[in-house]
Amino acid sequence: MVAYDEPCVVPIKRTLQKIDYQNQTCKELEEPCTKRVRPLGRVTSLANLISPVKNGAVRRFGQTLQASFRGDGRSPGVPQQKPCSKAAAPTPPKRRNSMLWSETLDVHQKGTFSTKEIKRQEAIFELSRGEQDLIEDLKLARKAYHDPMLKLSIMSEEELTAIFGDLDAYIPLHEDLLAHLAKATGPDGTVGQIGKIVVDWLPRLNAYRAYCSNQLAAKALLDQKKQDPRVQDFLQRCLESPFSRKLDLWSFLDIPRSRLVKYPLLLKEILRHTPPDHPDTASLEQAISIIQAVLADINMKKGESECQYYIDKLEYLDDRQKDPRIEQCKSLLCHGELRNKSGTKLHVFLFTEVLVLTRPVTRNDRHCFQVYRQPIPVQDLVLEDLQDGDVRMGGSFRGAFSNADKAKNIFRVRFQDPSHGQSHTLQVNDIFHKQQWINCLRTAMSTQKDSTDICTKRSSSSVSAIIHMEETDENCPRAAASAPSSPSSEEPPSPTPSATSTLSSSSSSSSISAPFLHRKSKKDKRSICSLGKRKETMV
Repeated sequence: MVAYDEPCVVPIKRTLQKIDYQNQTCKELEEPCTKRVRPLGRVTSLANLISPVKNGAVRRFGQTLQASFRGDGRSPGVPQQKPCSKAAAPTPPKRRNSMLWSETLDVHQKGTFSTKEIKRQEAIFELSRGEQDLIEDLKLARKAYHDPMLKLSIMSEEELTAIFGDLDAYIPLHEDLLAHLAKATGPDGTVGQIGKIVVDWLPRLNAYRAYCSNQLAAKALLDQKKQDPRVQDFLQRCLESPFSRKLDLWSFLDIPRSRLVKYPLLLKEILRHTPPDHPDTASLEQAISIIQAVLADINMKKGESECQYYIDKLEYLDDRQKDPRIEQCKSLLCHGELRNKSGTKLHVFLFTEVLVLTRPVTRNDRHCFQVYRQPIPVQDLVLEDLQDGDVRMGGSFRGAFSNADKAKNIFRVRFQDPSHGQSHTLQVNDIFHKQQWINCLRTAMSTQKDSTDICTKRSSSSVSAIIHMEETDENCPRAAASAPSSPSSEEPPSPTPSATSTLSSSSSSSSISAPFLHRKSKKDKRSICSLGKRKETMV
């Protein structure tokens, strides 16, 4: 075996050649004998020549040799030259403190609480910690985004107000909840009762109605301003900064909305770990009902604002396309991008009473939706769920004679009366979105049918009541005249209370009351006819 007392400074290839030569020389000098001699194996690495020892320096030397065989092209023992310019490592993003409530206690304190109480305090601590994080994010949105863009004139004050809203006004709201929770915290770090605090505080969240209703317009304006290179550069620099936690500006602006939907979950989690006989049980159940009502109201206002936003974006090519039901809609059930049979991209809106097909267009840097064909009222809508392969999509001349794949995820909408407009075959991206569209369309059609039936029943009942009153008024003079002579004569049907007062006053009046009643009945008949005509027009 060859021993190496000094570090190797000769090239690796020359060293291997020398070792191979020595092995070959030893074989030639050996005397022939009948004893079987085991040939020496070829050395493929100098590190294999070194016996495994616990010496760290030798082990590092072997690792250096092995690294040199991987093609580094550097002699072992020669220090590596540092490059002239080295790219700076990106700054790690700032991380949030994710400490649990139980981690703030020592071992002796933790043993004094039951498992259920620890979970209850963990849920309360999560609520409190979330409020602190929300306050930090609201202040950060103002300090790191709003104020610098205003000072650098990247955006105007009006544009920033439209995008950011009144974020500063919500900071004291959440600070107040934190202050009440701090007062309710005992020396041992536990919160005894939280139900009364949240019951009194949750109704104040109605202040978010205006902010959430403006989110759609704010997002559209922010996306439009991102086309400005100065805005894009500023936002990109903020995104790469540690304070952003790799979140863009809209993520910070959307944090209040995402926080609102977490309140019911947090309260339910606290209630789940609260004993039934605890004083907080009834208060927490009341708090859950309050927050659900608040969220329902905010969601309704947000839906109305979204509906009106898209209605204002509609552009009509013909006045005949303007359906008055569109302007009266208060809710947008579903909307999204679909394709028609020729492959054209359409943006379809399903309002509560009408289905509108549009094409997205841009007019003077303003995005709008050009109404495509005639809108279809939901009460006149016919829906057909088509199977995959029933229709061949694509309107090109080449596609008509090719064996292209047949269309998938398609359905058809049309008028009940084909003379009112043509049918539309629409294609969705996947089966999931197709089922969503079909469910929304069927729900809208069912709701519209039910409301139409109710209105028809109410109209028919009111018309029959008026006709009944007219017949009673016409029979009243004859009944009054025959009453003295034949007291046992058959009485007319009992009228309604309003008709009774009219009858009693007419029986004691002079003979001019009969013509007056007759003229009134003709007027009522005319109103009944006009009412019927109006009802037919509505249906």
